[in-house]
Amino acid sequence: MESAFDKLDAAGFLEIWQHFDADDNGYIEGKELDEFFRHMMKRLGPQGKVTEERVQRLKQRFMSAYDVTADGRLQIQELANMILPEDENFLLVFRRESSLDNSVDFMKIWRKYDVDCSGYISAQELKAFVRDLFMQHHRDVSSEKLEEYTDAMMKIFDKNKDGRLDLNDLARILSLQENFLLQFRMDACGQEERKRDFEKIFNHYDVSQSGALEGPEVDGFVKDMMELVRPNLTGPDLDKLRAILLRHCDVNKDGKIQKNELCLCLGVKLAP
Repeated sequence: MESAFDKLDAAGFLEIWQHFDADDNGYIEGKELDEFFRHMMKRLGPQGKVTEERVQRLKQRFMSAYDVTADGRLQIQELANMILPEDENFLLVFRRESSLDNSVDFMKIWRKYDVDCSGYISAQELKAFVRDLFMQHHRDVSSEKLEEYTDAMMKIFDKNKDGRLDLNDLARILSLQENFLLQFRMDACGQEERKRDFEKIFNHYDVSQSGALEGPEVDGFVKDMMELVRPNLTGPDLDKLRAILLRHCDVNKDGKIQKNELCLCLGVKLAP
């Protein structure tokens, strides 16, 4: 593999990714995938005629090794693991020991790096985020490489090309798992079922186990709740909806949502 992509850096990787992810959907799949492996076979050197059979064999070999999600397509992290040398694999710093499956943890990261509270992550804020991740992984990074990696990240994940990242962009970078609330029936009408669901929901977002939602716990709940009806929620949208929820639910005005306050808000009656 090294001979196919010698000395590939972040800029070269970005060029390959953008070329083969032709429809810009975040995956290389279908005909894009066949084209990628055809390209790989040509770069691997003079090994005879490039036939469809040889391309499919190469594809099967590498997909079995690198398609971690086993979905028959390559995500950007999977492609990076395949073709970037380890010392240039800037996407490795986004790999987590466990999946980011709670929007509360996601919102803690969002609030920390949206320093100017604009509701977006600017290139400078993204650079601070990338630098901190390299430090957490005990990897040195020069200022030049930091600029290069930040630029590549922005070009890959800034879907509307406005020079900043929104909530959905950062969620893609961090591979945030499916919305927790999708597993519940919003039309559940039985009181027992609603109480049972409410307990699961409240406990999920009450990460601190304090008996009240506060700070990023409120953020995470609002984000997931509103994305059920508004998938492309922005940071400014979230801030407005958070203020509305607190105004409506925070009866004692302490900036938190107590369990009984959320019950009143959602029309759930808990056992006395």
